Amino acid sequence: MTQKTPHERLLIIDFGSQVTQLIARRLRELSVYCEIHPYQNVTDSFLAEFAPKAVILSGGPDSVTREGSPRPPASVFDMGVPILGICYGQQVMMHMLGGRVDTGHGTAEFGRAFVTPADTRLTLLEGWFAEGKEQVWMSHGDHVSAIAPGFDVYGTSPNAPFAITADLSRNFYAVQFHPEVHHTPNGAALYKNFVEMAGFTGDWTMGAYREQAIAAIRKQVGNKYVICGLSGGVDSSVAAVLLHEAIGDQLTCVFVDHGLLRKGEAEEVVTMFRDNYNMKLIHADEQELFLGELDGVSDPETKRKIIGKLFIDVFQKHADSIEGAEFLAQGTLYPDVIESVSFSGGPSVTIKSHHNVGGLPEKMGLKLVEPLRELFKDEVRALGAELGLPKSFIGRHPFPGPGLAIRCPGEITREKLEILREADAVYIDQIRRHGLYDEIWQAFVAILPVRTVGVMGDGRTYDFACALRAVTSVDGMTADYYPFSHEFLGETATRIINEIKGINRVTYDITSKPPGTIEWE
Repeated sequence: MTQKTPHERLLIIDFGSQVTQLIARRLRELSVYCEIHPYQNVTDSFLAEFAPKAVILSGGPDSVTREGSPRPPASVFDMGVPILGICYGQQVMMHMLGGRVDTGHGTAEFGRAFVTPADTRLTLLEGWFAEGKEQVWMSHGDHVSAIAPGFDVYGTSPNAPFAITADLSRNFYAVQFHPEVHHTPNGAALYKNFVEMAGFTGDWTMGAYREQAIAAIRKQVGNKYVICGLSGGVDSSVAAVLLHEAIGDQLTCVFVDHGLLRKGEAEEVVTMFRDNYNMKLIHADEQELFLGELDGVSDPETKRKIIGKLFIDVFQKHADSIEGAEFLAQGTLYPDVIESVSFSGGPSVTIKSHHNVGGLPEKMGLKLVEPLRELFKDEVRALGAELGLPKSFIGRHPFPGPGLAIRCPGEITREKLEILREADAVYIDQIRRHGLYDEIWQAFVAILPVRTVGVMGDGRTYDFACALRAVTSVDGMTADYYPFSHEFLGETATRIINEIKGINRVTYDITSKPPGTIEWE
């Protein structure tokens, strides 16, 4: 369990749905503090200690008709708090409270569906059915064939006669669809109604969190010293400023410059944090070391491992010079915490093989300080604004730990890195000029490991091709390409070819990406 928070708390019991995080995000947007915990960790003693003000049972891929399928503890239904079951959560409620769930029989629903209301209206659905029916997103093979005693039906769909049910005397609510996803357009209203009925006052704000986090940092650290790995990205920047506000000169930041940063980035980070914030900052300029070790290496995973190992070695070398340091600060976010706990109890598939300071706490014998571990990415940005960080830092597009190494497929050379930096700077400048930067979650140039023949003026060229990429995303879990106009792409390609020596061809990547594969390699 995470540390006790003074805020009102809602518990989300996770049964393995791919979109459980979206439930938490919807609630956080309503200023309600919530935590996700896998069902196997939710015991009677856990419930007593957590003391939630309300509970949501998530969806999941299993079937309640299968022996040994996931269940919450029966005591959750005796706590006297409002409960909302979503999809599998509805089915497990019905199954455990005396209803019936069946498999098959032609009542499965996957995708868009429309729910119509019963004659009796429900406070949970305030603001719904203005046009007589409501679009929802279904994803179920099993179906409720008999509702539990005490429940009534408040909404139906063609294949779900019990799409919305409730036991008003116990404040139990259950829906067969997913209100948290974009394809249930009015889903946010349902969650808003639920938390209001549960009595939440909306006390989860970044102003309150700032005060709480500063107090927690001071209590944990005392008069000891803290080392923070600062990359200049949103997470590490916000963590560093929060820590500095809490403990001042007890904090030393280490900025590892591996020679794989964007144009002007190292100078920007040093100026911001050393000069503007007056932080203790070690600028570890190790470009020659990193580029030397990467010389001749083309395999992407090998590059990542080299960078990760060198990063740890360099960070440790400079951190060892800080006398009396007992704590290491990391910009761990709540999605990292959730994903580190496997729903099935088994090992998770490794997507990111390099994390800025992964492995350092154990190697250095330091205790961890993780002041952002309760926050989603958008909340980190809100906290950054609360702390007064410039918008240019708060709104920066994500940049991977291995830097330009993974935007330079094939062998890395200083020539290719310089071409890439200049092309990327033109691309981002174009995006800013057209007022598109904040609409895009991440944009970058990749220099391709091929040279192409081109004609420029009256001469032939044999230069590199580059690819432009821009994606939209909410939280980085999935992404879709940004639909630039042909005019924008033509103007940008012309600028890159005219201004950057070494590139004679520009392409645009319009593929969408599933979770974890937004970056180039």
